[in-house]
Amino acid sequence: MRFMHLADLHIGKVLNGFSLIEDQRFALAQLVDYAAAQKLDAIVLAGDLYDKAAPSAEAVALLDELFTRIAATGIPCLAIPGNHDSADRVGYVSGLLAHEGIHVPARYDGTVAHVELADEYGPVVFWLLPFLKPAQVRPYFPDDDIGSDYTAALASALSACDVDPAERNVLVAHQNVSYAGRGPIRSDSEFSVGGLDNVDATAFDAFDYVALGHIHRPQRIGRDTVRYAGSLLKYSLSEIRYPKSACIVTLGPKGQCSVDLHPITPLHDLREISGPLDKLCGDDVVAGQDADDYLSVVLTDEEPRIDALGRLRAHYPNVMTVSYAFEREHAAEAPVASEDGASDDLALDPLALFERFFEQQTGAALSADQRAIAKTELERACEQDFTDEGRRA
Repeated sequence: MRFMHLADLHIGKVLNGFSLIEDQRFALAQLVDYAAAQKLDAIVLAGDLYDKAAPSAEAVALLDELFTRIAATGIPCLAIPGNHDSADRVGYVSGLLAHEGIHVPARYDGTVAHVELADEYGPVVFWLLPFLKPAQVRPYFPDDDIGSDYTAALASALSACDVDPAERNVLVAHQNVSYAGRGPIRSDSEFSVGGLDNVDATAFDAFDYVALGHIHRPQRIGRDTVRYAGSLLKYSLSEIRYPKSACIVTLGPKGQCSVDLHPITPLHDLREISGPLDKLCGDDVVAGQDADDYLSVVLTDEEPRIDALGRLRAHYPNVMTVSYAFEREHAAEAPVASEDGASDDLALDPLALFERFFEQQTGAALSADQRAIAKTELERACEQDFTDEGRRA
C-alpha cells in the first residue's frame, strides 16, 4: 500500500501581511494530481487543516475544494484536526464526508476512530487521533494516573484502540513528539510550552507507521517510521533554507515500510536576498531571478536608505521584510548575558523561567511540591481552547 502523508496545511495563513491562499491552492492541486497519477491508495492529512480555529470564508472554501478534488479521484482521505483547528468545525459533517471517502473524526469522546483499507497483503488500519491534551483524556480514564502528563494521556487514549499486532497499523496524530529526551527541530513559527507538552515516541510502539503533524520541518523521530511530514509551505522566515515535501509511504508485508519525499513546487518561493539597494534594483539583478517570489531583503548599505521598501517593491512586488546587515551585526555583538545572568531566558521553557524568577525573588529554590504545583498550573494555562484563540484572532 502506498499513501501520501501531509500535515500542517494551515489553510488561510497570512504571512507578513500576504495572504497565502492562492499559494496553498496551487500546492494542494499539484499534490492531488500527483496522488491520482501515481494511483496512491490514500491521502493522510495529519492536522492543522486550517490556520485558525475560526477560519475565513476563503479558507473554508479552499478546504471544501480540496476535499471535493480528492473525492473525485476516488482516493480515500484520512484527516484529523490539529491544535489550530476547531474539532467541531472540522468534523461536524464527518458522517456525510465518509460517504465520499473523506474520513474526519468528530470531537474526541474517549475512543479513537479508525478506517480499514486493504491491499494484496491484507488489511491496513488507520487510527485517527485528533490533537489531545491531558484534560481532554482524563474524564474517560478516571482510574489512570494521567495528571498533566501528555505521554500518559496519549498512552491511555491509545489503550482504547483494539490494535491487532499481527496486522499493519498506521497512526495519524498531531502532537509534540520527542524521543529519548530529544525534541523535534522547530521553526520560529511554532510554539511549545517548554517540555510540558512532550509525548515520548515509545507511546506509539504498536504502530507500523506514525504520520505526525504539528512540527513544520520534515523529520523522523526516533525511528524512520515515526515521522513529521512538515508544513505544506514555508510559513516562517526561519524555514527559508528548508524545501517542502510530501511523504510517500510504502507499506509492504508486516514489518516492511519505506518513505520517499516528493518535493512540493511552490507558486512563489520564500527566499532571502542581500546586497546594496541600488544593485538589487538594477535590471540585470532583477532579471536574473524570480522577482515574484516572497522575499526577505537584507540591505548591505552602510546607512538606512529613503523609501527602501517602496523602491524594492517596484521591482519585487512580494517583498515581505527589509532589514540592514549592520543592524544584524550590532545585534550579534550585543552581550549575550546581562549582569544578573538573565541572558538566555528565551532559551528556557516556562517552568524553568518560573523557577529562576522564584529563586531571584525569594532566594530559595522551589521545593518538589512547589515545582509540581507550578507545573500543574502552567499545564492548566496551556489547556485553553484554541476556539478562544480563534476568536481573539
